Amino acid sequence: MRTSPTPSGRARSLPRAAAALTAGTLAATALTCAPAAHAEPSAASAAEAAAAPTAASSQKAAAARGIRFVDIEGDGGTTLKANVVLPEGATADSARRFPLIVLPTSWATPQIEYLAQAKKLADSGYVVVTYNSRGFWQSGGHVETGGPKDIADASRVIDWSLAHTPADEHKVGMGGVSYGAGISLLAAAHDKRIKAVTALSGWADLIAAIYSGRTQHLQAGAMLGATSELTGRPSPELRQIVKDFLGSHLEKEDEIIAWGRKRSPATYVDRLNDNGAAVLLGNAWGDSIFPPNQYADFYEKLRGPKRLEFRPGDHATGEATGLLGLPNDTWTHAHRWFDRYLKGEHNGIDEEEPVQLKSRSTGSYEGYPSWREVPSARRTLPLDDDQRISTGRDSGANGGLIFLTGILDQFLKLPPMASLPLLPRSRAAVWESERAAEPVRVRGTARVHTTVTSTAADGTFYAYLYDVGPLGTGKLITHAPYTFHDRTPDRPFGVDLELFSTAYDVPAGHRLALVVDTVDPLYAEYNPDGARLAFSSPDQDPSTVSVPVR
Repeated sequence: MRTSPTPSGRARSLPRAAAALTAGTLAATALTCAPAAHAEPSAASAAEAAAAPTAASSQKAAAARGIRFVDIEGDGGTTLKANVVLPEGATADSARRFPLIVLPTSWATPQIEYLAQAKKLADSGYVVVTYNSRGFWQSGGHVETGGPKDIADASRVIDWSLAHTPADEHKVGMGGVSYGAGISLLAAAHDKRIKAVTALSGWADLIAAIYSGRTQHLQAGAMLGATSELTGRPSPELRQIVKDFLGSHLEKEDEIIAWGRKRSPATYVDRLNDNGAAVLLGNAWGDSIFPPNQYADFYEKLRGPKRLEFRPGDHATGEATGLLGLPNDTWTHAHRWFDRYLKGEHNGIDEEEPVQLKSRSTGSYEGYPSWREVPSARRTLPLDDDQRISTGRDSGANGGLIFLTGILDQFLKLPPMASLPLLPRSRAAVWESERAAEPVRVRGTARVHTTVTSTAADGTFYAYLYDVGPLGTGKLITHAPYTFHDRTPDRPFGVDLELFSTAYDVPAGHRLALVVDTVDPLYAEYNPDGARLAFSSPDQDPSTVSVPVR
């Protein structure tokens, strides 16, 4: 069993997370958003009742467009609220069979989420069934976060669809955004009927996504916990996991990791490969809920037809306009994927380079034969000046805020910025390269190797890679957190840290810079009061930043 850090070290992580989680819990209680586990009319929450006129109007409008609202019996008899959209002229007893696409909703999102895309898919010849994931809104049950009941629900929805619509049992696909993406991947690993998956802004490894560098992603965790309370009924297990995770209860770390592994498609990658589903993975470089690295690692382990797409933005922002029915390349690619692997159309998507990256700087797609072949070289920035910093004090460098940071970068090309000359060197370690003689096209995953000495057994630091202009203003290229526990004070130890993958062009004349500090509002922190960190570069084991370049 692991020991917990000192109370002073934990205290800094708690107020930020507790405030967000408490606000969500209190709001949920005020709105009575925790009805019984059965989706019966008498169990509707006050929030749902207040939205009833709008929902009724939406259902009437949907019905006029050929969209039918149905109840589907999920695992254990739980009622799942669903929508059915059929191709024009098709009926439940049509002799002709059509490919089936099942779309589970995103986290905390009502069942009308995919109606615009469902209608487009139906117009092109698909039977489309979308359903509200269990525990959210009017669906019954509790929020299980991709657990066995969610996986079983997906199979029950397929069963129902084959029995009540003109769906072809040999041409079944699943897809979705965020939570719907994760459930689709998990279902494809457990149900051989699923032949194609489009997993957009999802997760492959839940622990690598929100606990990377052994550091809690506080804002992401608090947001997920609060929104589940506001719009659904979290299971007792989920509530306890959120409490332990945000409360930095290290004695529960093994339990939390086991819970997350059980809900990670990466755990079942061999099953997914054996089942042979064609998998399209799409995500944003700045996804503050599910960072891109865990998707890239998962992609490399897939053996069947596969495609990986990364583009600028934050969580689900790349798909958002498509959910409104507007032109959207993410959804266009998803439709082409289904057309190729469910309809058998030779539309060329399988002949394109399978890794498609849209640069944050140029906004243009670049194709690669594999994720490993994205960088063609590496540029090394030596960290050869020993530096020592105090912990627990903000230097001004940080990774931004969930959602807002990625959106600003996506639409305005404004990542988080910091003035490097003004960063206090007592709080931030700073290393800079020489000015680049030509543009540096960063592509892939940068890696930091260094030697750390701490005055305390536990601690946290954050590494930031910047593009530094002539006036010393740094634009954030990428970053990542790192936490250690149970280290011998004042004894050096090596650290290898992968920063979040990205595609960014550093202009000629600019410098690369690595900044390390110990406070970031995105993450937990385990630095006891008065602790100090030293970063050194021994001759026999030099400290470096390895930057992947094209």
